[in-house]
Amino acid sequence: MNFSAQDVKKLREITSCGMMDCKKALSETDGDMDKAVEYLREKGLATAAKKAGRIASEGIVKVYMNDAKNVAVLVEVNSETDFVAKNDEFLNFVTDVAKVVAEKNPADVDALKAEKMGDGTVEEALTALIAKIGENMKIRRFARFEGNVSSYSHGEGRIGVIVKAEGALDGDAYEAARDVAMQIAAINPLYLSKDTVPAEDVEHEKHIIIAQIKEDPKNANKPDAIIEKMVGGKINKFYEQNCLLQQEFVKDSDQKVEQYLASKGVKLIDFVRFEKGEGLEKKEENFADEVASMIK
Repeated sequence: MNFSAQDVKKLREITSCGMMDCKKALSETDGDMDKAVEYLREKGLATAAKKAGRIASEGIVKVYMNDAKNVAVLVEVNSETDFVAKNDEFLNFVTDVAKVVAEKNPADVDALKAEKMGDGTVEEALTALIAKIGENMKIRRFARFEGNVSSYSHGEGRIGVIVKAEGALDGDAYEAARDVAMQIAAINPLYLSKDTVPAEDVEHEKHIIIAQIKEDPKNANKPDAIIEKMVGGKINKFYEQNCLLQQEFVKDSDQKVEQYLASKGVKLIDFVRFEKGEGLEKKEENFADEVASMIK
């Protein structure tokens, strides 16, 4: 058996499927988590492949806009505990890092660490803060947009979104872009529009859909033309669920997001969404062992 009870638990969290179904999926796929998710989807047991996993690490996602409102930045800095994530020195450090990203536009995290901040570099400031607070911290990632931008922050640094438009964002247009940024925070679309979905992702989804259709005995004798039509309908549903512009606008379900933005004269061309700790696992400790170690 190439999987553990923890793997079964994780697969249940990802897919919301029953324990026995998850065990069978892992058995059939030799313990490969991604293939097990796909197996369950093909059997019609899992509705979606949530590969990000459990969100558990601490820290903050900082949204920053410069005074001119023409540069928007997202920065995620992780810490070991939520207590440190609320520390004023930590929060001020993250804000300063976001300002460096806005002003210097570094290529990546390593380049960011080498940028000047205060009397030294960003990396030196981080090292000094770690030594002072006594907890490990890490600058994980950042994103930066320049031009016609808007932003939204949710949950005291849990989720951050920045968006970029083709035209000016003034008045109602700015508020419309912010409304859509809120929707991105809430619904987490995978793509901007159906036109931006990579061809391999569409083919992969078609493969899943066809497997689901063939799994249902009711479809056994249906002609290929009907099956093709069913696939087309399900692909359109996939676009409506995963592509921002094709989604229903949460504040008015009679409109798609694309229609709402057009009514406000906004053409959205890009977005980035960070959620604190997504894809990272938090260290799990036995509480009794933790207390014992503290006593020792």
